[in-house]
Formats: sequence, structure tokens, C-alpha cells
Amino acid sequence: MLHHVELYVSSLERSCAFWTPFMAMLGYSAEAWSGGMNYVRNEDETYFCLLPALQEYLSAGYHRRRVGLNHLAFKGTSRTQVDEIASWITENGYTLLYPDRHPYAGGPNYYAVFCEDPDRFKLEVVAPHAQGVA
Repeated sequence: MLHHVELYVSSLERSCAFWTPFMAMLGYSAEAWSGGMNYVRNEDETYFCLLPALQEYLSAGYHRRRVGLNHLAFKGTSRTQVDEIASWITENGYTLLYPDRHPYAGGPNYYAVFCEDPDRFKLEVVAPHAQGVA
């Protein structure tokens, strides 16, 4: 079972503007602390932590195709939730990935939304498969 994930971000303020509503839609609550922001799910105590990256490491930037994290995928509760998150992403000017294939970018039996956060971390929210196939 996953306990927590820590992500270094280029701007804590800019990242929190994205992550706080994104994680709230997934059932996580925000808990600020002196070093960053935690997003906690009380049901299983899993949490995600955002920390500001040190200035000397910012120039390298992040890209999911380099060695390291490719993306984070979250379980959605329904296709409706996936659609609501997709709408929120586009309405707020964030990057919806694979818009020409949305919501089936993962295949014909895979209903999901893919996006990028302000630092280009790829995120995915996938609906339960038991809801049928389009």
C-alpha cells in the first residue's frame, strides 16, 4: 500500500493553485505546513506532499520522458467525475493531454482524463471499468 509521494515543484504557490482543487475533486484535503503542502485522504492516510525545489536545481527542469517519474494515475469514482475533472482542467487553462482522443486516449475500454500540472507532471484519473464500455 502506498504511504505517501513527495513532489518538488518550481513554485509552491502556482502548484497549489492547481493541486488543491484537483486533489479536492479526488477526495483529498489540503494541509499546509511550514515546508510545503500535504494532500491527505483520511480513509487510508495516503498523502501527497508538494515541496519547493531548491533554486540551484530548477534549471534542469522536469520532463516525464527523462529518467524518473512518468506520471501519477488516480482511481476516479465514475465517468462523471472524470468528465468534471476534464472540464475543470480546460476551464482553468491547464493542459488537457490527448484532447483529440479524450476520454479514450488509453484505449476503447479505458475511460480517463490525462493532464499536466504547472510543472508538466503528467496526471491521470481513470473511471472504474465496471461501468461498461462505450
